[in-house]
Amino acid sequence: MRQLTCTGPNTIEWRDLPEPRLQGDGEALIRPLAVARCDIDLFLTQGLFPSRGPFALGHECVAEVLELGDAVQGLEVGQRVVVSFQVSCGACGACAAGHTGNCEHYPVLSDYGMQPLSGTEYGGMLSDVARVPHAMAMLAPVAPHLDSVALGSVSDNVLDGYRAVAPHLGALPGADVLIVCHGLKSVPLYAAQTALALGAARVDYASDDAEALALAERLGACPLHTDFEKPERRYPIVVDAGLTPNGLRYAVRATQPEGILQSVSFYPGGEVPMPLGRLYTLGIRAHAAALLPEVMPLIAAGRLRPGEVTTRVVDWEEGPTAFGEPAIKLVVQRP
Repeated sequence: MRQLTCTGPNTIEWRDLPEPRLQGDGEALIRPLAVARCDIDLFLTQGLFPSRGPFALGHECVAEVLELGDAVQGLEVGQRVVVSFQVSCGACGACAAGHTGNCEHYPVLSDYGMQPLSGTEYGGMLSDVARVPHAMAMLAPVAPHLDSVALGSVSDNVLDGYRAVAPHLGALPGADVLIVCHGLKSVPLYAAQTALALGAARVDYASDDAEALALAERLGACPLHTDFEKPERRYPIVVDAGLTPNGLRYAVRATQPEGILQSVSFYPGGEVPMPLGRLYTLGIRAHAAALLPEVMPLIAAGRLRPGEVTTRVVDWEEGPTAFGEPAIKLVVQRP
């Protein structure tokens, strides 16, 4: 089979590998149909994180079930599914508590397509076939009327945007929300879209990126062009989504006393006032398998429309050349 592989900084190619096989009764083999590029993927392919040789790409995926182990229930061959990008068993204490991104049976950052971060190669979703070790925990069925490309990013970036605002709007119904976008591409837009879907009174979107501001306005948010110096006002809920210390300081200043500042930032490289990279790894990122049952009904009902954030769709064969393009949300689609 073929697998899209990063062989060096900014070098991406198809490689031929043996096709995976089922290794247990609870597993599944899937055929990826639409794979979205995550906001972190460009950092991985650019060599910002040291890799241990070539590594597979792709972890945001909608797929078709090809084969199921004998113990798998509730899924069918031929069914479309969203694949949790984090490998998780679904049964340990951490998974039972909803912390599926830190499953007790796997090392931290055990994710598809992220070998430079975890040190372990789990394969990637930009492959002809992928193995899912815990099918019932890691696969979420897709309603027949939903489009695969529109759902391409649901397994990670959409969930990241969702968890940035959903719990806080649950505690503060109808509150105003500020999204501070200073480098991340799609996650802050999904956060804005979720805040609107869940009834925020007003969603402001602060950024210096004209393309992101225009898309945020089309989604229903109020665009605020800023140089990240002085916020115009303070908000009860603020989402920090970016890469710069100035953006983080702006988000802090924009949070009202006793308000909530939620970070979805990774801050790769450089120094920041807080160790956000480690905090992200250990608990402030989305727990994919646990959140999919909450998010999929919102999408099926049309209240959350992640396809509106997708700005570029390319054919499967264009993966090597298109994966490094500067799109807000790129989805690679199998014809």
